[in-house]
Amino acid sequence: MEETNMLVKLAKDPLRLFDDIWSGTQMPASAAPAFKVDISEDETGFHIDAELPGLTKEQIALNIEDDVLTIKAERKQESEENKKNFHRIERSYGSFSRSFNLGEMIDQENISADFDNGVLHVTLPKAQPVRKTKEISIR
Repeated sequence: MEETNMLVKLAKDPLRLFDDIWSGTQMPASAAPAFKVDISEDETGFHIDAELPGLTKEQIALNIEDDVLTIKAERKQESEENKKNFHRIERSYGSFSRSFNLGEMIDQENISADFDNGVLHVTLPKAQPVRKTKEISIR
């Protein structure tokens, strides 16, 4: 339960928008992220491009919970390859994921994603600003 509260707290901090939620945890300095991402912004929204080579879109899951976007993927080692005598295995197999804070700046109902040539492109449209002022008529 404490982990969920931490995620919500991080997601509400506008200065931590798109922080990788695990970046502040105790991980070895040599540990690399599960996969590389580029995050950009234009006038209409934010864009995340995640490199996921060798995967199909069916092996990738994308979800949002408590203003946290999570990209999960799984690469299985083929049983045919288990019969080979490998001299070196550098490719990663298994499940991996990354999670990012979204905050309230994102229109979560209109997020879209495309997968092409090993790159997952997620479009996160900006939410319309909420007006905090209201004119009250005097009778």
